[in-house]
Amino acid sequence: MPIRSGRRSRATAVLALSAILALTATACGDDGSGVAGETGAEGSGTGTITFWDNNGGVRTDVWKEIIRDFEKENPDITVDYVGVAATEVQSKYDTAIQGGGLPDVGGIGAAMLAGISAQGALEPLDGRIEDSALDGKLNDRMVKSVRSAADGKQLYTVPMHATNGVLYYRTDLFKAAGLPAPTTWSAFYKAAAELTDRAGNKFGYTIRGGAGSIAQALDAMYGQSGITGFWKEDGLRTTVNDPKNVAALEKYVALYKKNTPAADINNDFTKMVAQWDSGEIGMLNHNMGSYQDHVKALGAGKFRGIPNPTLDDGTRVMVSNPVDGLGLFKSGRNKAAAWKFIEFAASHASSSKWSESAGTIPSHVDAAKDDWVRKSETTRLGAETLNSDKTSIVDLPYYLPDWNTISKADNEPAFQKVLLGRTTPKAFLDALAAQLDAAQAEWKQRDK
Repeated sequence: MPIRSGRRSRATAVLALSAILALTATACGDDGSGVAGETGAEGSGTGTITFWDNNGGVRTDVWKEIIRDFEKENPDITVDYVGVAATEVQSKYDTAIQGGGLPDVGGIGAAMLAGISAQGALEPLDGRIEDSALDGKLNDRMVKSVRSAADGKQLYTVPMHATNGVLYYRTDLFKAAGLPAPTTWSAFYKAAAELTDRAGNKFGYTIRGGAGSIAQALDAMYGQSGITGFWKEDGLRTTVNDPKNVAALEKYVALYKKNTPAADINNDFTKMVAQWDSGEIGMLNHNMGSYQDHVKALGAGKFRGIPNPTLDDGTRVMVSNPVDGLGLFKSGRNKAAAWKFIEFAASHASSSKWSESAGTIPSHVDAAKDDWVRKSETTRLGAETLNSDKTSIVDLPYYLPDWNTISKADNEPAFQKVLLGRTTPKAFLDALAAQLDAAQAEWKQRDK
């Protein structure tokens, strides 16, 4: 925002100082101290840039390796790496947008993209991609996903990777019980019941009751109901409280404490994954990102990771999983250098390196053809499912600025009440639908 003053001399001094700082930033790089709405500068293409990793501590090692590779190829650019925990990154971005301190480049999942882009914090990237080696090399579905997650017109992040919902199951336990692979929902519920021995502290499934529970519950709902759209034909009312979804959620939450541990009420993904890796639990829904954790804990021979179940007729419906990408912040003072880093990180070699370490689907189309993808069953099956014409994907409304608040702060505690039997699934979904319909109506009015 422009600085206004009643004294001409004070305003002149401020503008002069701003000009000096801008020149300094252009010559030497910048620490990413801008705020949303500032236009920043292209800069010299050299110097120091700041990068925020939105899953710091989990993917820090592979990012530092990519940064070393980049700095070796670009010795006149230094990348200042800042690892931010996934649970904290949304609030950190929000604070920086309002008060300053934004990075030059940041990791941004689709679920938070709308809120950040709506505040004018991100640089549109279509033109930069068209003029780069990335043109025509990014997965079409991932590009469509991140585009629709914002305003549907501009591309505000370069997609890095995607992950589908995965049903991990203990092959050793299934074999001992004589159970078939849980490829259908019928087989899933049968296994959940037959693998449970509460007296022996053995359970068929572990459910996500803490942070991140809503997306997993929606995946289970739509996967069982077979409903293929998040909105009804009018585009204004959601399908989340459709009677078929209500019935699906009722069946799903009935697993809690019957075929799952009681401690699941507080499970975020780290607790859920650790519990499955260390205990006698038959199945776990997560995504590709925990594959390597399971290999380390159990060994590759004791489990499989397959796409979420189909209906008995072979129909598979999945909710969209947030595509993770890299955003270029508008307030950056050295966008040329920052863009070089994004190009490098999303290139064939770096995209492949990152996704192999995480077990996810790389966005670069050439990386998706690498040998490790073919050899990794979970990633290969996930990629085939993502790109299959036989898979229906329900696009969650990441474009709604209120989506993160609705799906996390407002309704994760409400979902816990459903698990505890204090609220019915129908009441929960009706309340969720009312919030979503209101947010959709507000969004539809934005350009009127």
